[in-house]
Amino acid sequence: MENQESLIAVLAYGIVFISLLLLGLMLFFHYSRKKIVQEQVSKIEMKLYHQKNVLKATIATQEEERTRIAQDLHDDISSKLNIVSLTTNMLLDDTAFSKEHYKSLNHILEVTTTTLESSRKIAHDLLPPILDKFGLEVALEELLDDYIRTNKLQVLYEINRLPLVLKSNELHVFRIVQELINNAIRHANASQVQINLNATDSGFLLKFEDNGVGFDTTDFEEKAGLGIQNIKSRAAILNATLTAESTLGVGSNFILKTNGKDE
Repeated sequence: MENQESLIAVLAYGIVFISLLLLGLMLFFHYSRKKIVQEQVSKIEMKLYHQKNVLKATIATQEEERTRIAQDLHDDISSKLNIVSLTTNMLLDDTAFSKEHYKSLNHILEVTTTTLESSRKIAHDLLPPILDKFGLEVALEELLDDYIRTNKLQVLYEINRLPLVLKSNELHVFRIVQELINNAIRHANASQVQINLNATDSGFLLKFEDNGVGFDTTDFEEKAGLGIQNIKSRAAILNATLTAESTLGVGSNFILKTNGKDE
């Protein structure tokens, strides 16, 4: 009887020991797996952080180059064109020239004036001074009104102030809208666009719609052009998501929504 009780006690202790051992192994594997997953998540986050910094550096370099070109256009080329224009006007005041010479001088003046206006517009597009002076809302309204005045594109828009967007990131939003319009004109052959920019609790929501030729959205991620890639890069810096819907022969819709406060 005592032997049976002893055997039962040994078995009971053995079962308890094995159960504790199994529990310990399960906890060990659970926390080990959790640690491995955390390490993998940390590596992915570090990779994304690095990619974001690379994007910021690349776009910052692009903007520096835009600034340099805009300044060169304004300080060097525009000033020289102004000299040509002034000199031509002085020559036109000289009555000693023949009618053919006057005709040639007037042609030079017209070409110089047109080139001067073009260089000013290019410099303005490369580096919009109104953005720094008056902010994103005013800069976008001026940009869209410029397109309206060309009579080549009908633009319907509603632009609101974005209080959660940092001043340093306003240029990214401006460039995104600018690139979407350029794509609508050059690639989609659109005659009308509609733009809505509104503030949200997480930052902003941009809706862009055109009546262009449309495209196959299955290639949107893999075969996106340089313009869309540039938009995606700026969206990543803004911590925003870009989605697209398009119907061939009808048009396209782009939605850019921030996922949190921009950095």
